[in-house]
Amino acid sequence: MTNIERTVSFLKEAGTYYLATADGDQPRVRPFGTAHVFEDKLYIQTGKIKDVAKQIKNNHKVELCAFKDGNWIRVCGELIEDDRREARVSMLEAYPGLKKMYDADDGNTVVFYLKNAKASFCSFTAPTETVDL
Repeated sequence: MTNIERTVSFLKEAGTYYLATADGDQPRVRPFGTAHVFEDKLYIQTGKIKDVAKQIKNNHKVELCAFKDGNWIRVCGELIEDDRREARVSMLEAYPGLKKMYDADDGNTVVFYLKNAKASFCSFTAPTETVDL
């Protein structure tokens, strides 16, 4: 299993992860659920009209965190928009429930991939393992 697959697997098993962005000098954190591998990159999805998308465009550096079964993961890196239709379609196919709110051609659906990312797998009972994505 690749580092990206391992990371996405953890995020999916956790069900919800928390994405931190910056709004000027104010940190912002919110729950997310999309984590998808497309072309060997970790992708997330949101709406262009949301504040989170605007914050990512203004400052690509983000961090996300998820917790499950006494273990947690922290992923830091830069989120880069992928404006290709096939990337949006791939995300929506992986998360069919999103199709109630989003469409690949609606002008609102946006997908980002992680660049220059590291994932840290953490536990209270084991040393932290940090891997490149």
